Amino acid sequence: MVNQMLERFFRYVKIDTQSQEGVEERYPSTEKQKDLARLLVRELKELGLSDAGMDDYGIVMATLPSNLPPDQAQRIPTVGLIAHLDTSPEVSGANVKPIWHKSYKGGDILLPGDQTVVLNIAENPALMNHIGNDIITSDGTTLLGADDKAGIAEIMSTLDYLVHHPEIRHGKICVGFTPDEEVGAGTLHFDVQKFGADFAYTIDGENPGEVENETFNASAATYIITGINVHPGYAKDKMVNALKIAAEIVNLLDQEPSPETTEKREGYLHPYVIEGGVEKTTIKILIRDFTETGLQTRAERLEAIRNEIAQKHPRARVDLEIKESYKNMLVKLAEYPQVVEYALEAVRRAGLTPQTHMIRGGTDGAKLCFMGLLTPNIFTGGHNFHSKREWIAVQDIQKAIETIIHLLQIWVEKYL
Repeated sequence: MVNQMLERFFRYVKIDTQSQEGVEERYPSTEKQKDLARLLVRELKELGLSDAGMDDYGIVMATLPSNLPPDQAQRIPTVGLIAHLDTSPEVSGANVKPIWHKSYKGGDILLPGDQTVVLNIAENPALMNHIGNDIITSDGTTLLGADDKAGIAEIMSTLDYLVHHPEIRHGKICVGFTPDEEVGAGTLHFDVQKFGADFAYTIDGENPGEVENETFNASAATYIITGINVHPGYAKDKMVNALKIAAEIVNLLDQEPSPETTEKREGYLHPYVIEGGVEKTTIKILIRDFTETGLQTRAERLEAIRNEIAQKHPRARVDLEIKESYKNMLVKLAEYPQVVEYALEAVRRAGLTPQTHMIRGGTDGAKLCFMGLLTPNIFTGGHNFHSKREWIAVQDIQKAIETIIHLLQIWVEKYL
């Protein structure tokens, strides 16, 4: 089973599915995500999920019917398993060359494709928990793509196992693979009613044993600074340099909490893109906080900065746009705590220490919770997502599969 599982995972990571930020005229943001989607449809049908299909948006859905007697099957809630097709826009996902480091002996791992990319113990202490295990990395020239192709491989391996082990009782299982999660649009065209699940789990977390039930509240802000551009040789008392005004805004933001200065439940303001020139410059900023009140306070701080800069530079135009991205899913998951409790029990049955964990980021599940489908997040086993130093242990992939199988059995046990 291990070799088959890894063949599946390697097959998926070699398909470039990198999404693209800031694309509004098409969905998914990159057509190449559909290459993996089409492959998954074929493989799902080969497993006997005859209704497997991809819609115009690149979303894959399929159903594994319950193997229980009809009178019992109708009593079991339908459980969904979801993972995303795309990889991060931040690091190339083209020509991924996965490396299988068998029986890890300890110490730093040099990635052969780029001598400067090293998995060192100081920055990756979790490696010490995997002495003797098998570690998968890229060759160091690209990310690996375990986020979230490990999740896809784990779901597909679970389905494969259930199909070939009919003695394991399960209810109806809905499977969904979505594009553009990494650019915040994974659920934009996701039809919850069509999907058909009563409850669901994204398989998109990191450390073994973690069940993520809380996210930031999140908004995206954009400053748009409009200046006046004239020839530099004749600019005296005429030019208004939007780029320099943008630098002033960034300097003021440097006084605020940021990702590199916060942890745990601390929120932040994160300027992450600046584009433009003298006449027009934009700054994109992430607003994050675990409470709605905190999110509002940080948004008000951005407005105060806008007012301060606009007053200082009356000949410039300084606009600020703020849009909600997602909300903390804990609010919704609290309405039916069993969906998290069953996942924690499944982790325990897989021989791991269960722990709830907050995501200092987002997940499709956060939006799905507010679309009527309660969806916490379960670990994949991966580390260093969005990085050339991404890695995952084979044994943790197996534990994720075990956890999912136990989880599906628990849903049966609780309702029969």
